[in-house]
Amino acid sequence: MIGVSVLGSTGSVGVATLDVVARHPDRFRVVALAAQRSGERLFEQIAAQRPALAVLADRAAADALAARVRAAGLPTEVRGGSEALDAAATHPEAHAVMAAIVGGAGLVSTLAAVRAGKRVLLANKESLVMAGALFMAEVARAGAELLPIDSEHNALFQCMPAGFVAGRRPGGVRRVLLTASGGPLRDLPLERMRDVTPEQACAHPNWAMGRKISVDSATMMNKGLEVVEAHWLFALPPERIEVVVHPQSVVHSLVEYEDGSMLAQLGNPDMRVPIAHALAWPDRASAGVAPLDLVARGRLDFAATDLRRFPCLGLAYQALRAGAAAPAVLNAANEVAVAGFLERRLRFDRIAPVIEGALARFAGSAAGSLEALLALDAEVRAHALSSVRGMAGAA
Repeated sequence: MIGVSVLGSTGSVGVATLDVVARHPDRFRVVALAAQRSGERLFEQIAAQRPALAVLADRAAADALAARVRAAGLPTEVRGGSEALDAAATHPEAHAVMAAIVGGAGLVSTLAAVRAGKRVLLANKESLVMAGALFMAEVARAGAELLPIDSEHNALFQCMPAGFVAGRRPGGVRRVLLTASGGPLRDLPLERMRDVTPEQACAHPNWAMGRKISVDSATMMNKGLEVVEAHWLFALPPERIEVVVHPQSVVHSLVEYEDGSMLAQLGNPDMRVPIAHALAWPDRASAGVAPLDLVARGRLDFAATDLRRFPCLGLAYQALRAGAAAPAVLNAANEVAVAGFLERRLRFDRIAPVIEGALARFAGSAAGSLEALLALDAEVRAHALSSVRGMAGAA
């Protein structure tokens, strides 16, 4: 029986994880659940899963949830705050930790799971974007297992040579190709990008995701963050990590070998596929996903990426090549800009300029420790927020 801790249990990846776990009660058992502030949904999950520990980052919400859990006679301990998140990440009965708290907020708890030597199922790509060198050094030091959950990186992982370990350069690999759907705006005339609404940006044609990651897909920053993540997971330089637009989201990524062979992982666009793979690895487990019908699909299309349409992707490559703390700057500024857009304080076409300004302002910043990274993250967010306010006033 594999004990599982789910960080970010009320989000789309967390819900999908619990769905897969519920299909295999003889193989997996939930021992801890953690969320930011969604007390109502977390209560429902507690009632269904009966974990030993449940955590809300918001302390007031945690106190209210604890009272409700006690009143219902449920045996789960409820705690609140950042230290409680770490407790969920390092729970002694958890063999595997699903790290699915979105954004920079998930870094500290994910790193705690790594330092505890857990098998970390990494859905929080921002951990590697913000702190790639530090993160991978801790993985090696603690002997943690790192399994990627992003559909693209999980696909690459499945196509790597036998015995591949995350963080080590795979032998015989020439390059990797990350596929991108192009999101809901891939065919929108460029002159209309300034008028895109949050509803349009969040209407992804293939995937059901949260609002922040949906906007990242629309700007293709999501793919840019994945380029940075791939650099750390597979120890490849930027020029060996390519992005191609694949509207059907059936081919999730490809690995090209030195001998000219190219391996790809295909499947219906459903996050339960990579989740089931990582939970059961090195075995396989049913994910509850319909089989892929290639005949019904009929065709698979691929196209080059257009950096005029998706400048955020270019900025991600720029940050990766700059090195040091530039990817952390990229991530922090993007989170602030996307929040401004979702709150209708920033035009869609101004997201990239906010990020570009932050990269220019903090170029060459170094952050060799977690504390320094978090301090830089806070400084960048303040700068980006000021930029959002300035652009909103000038709109």
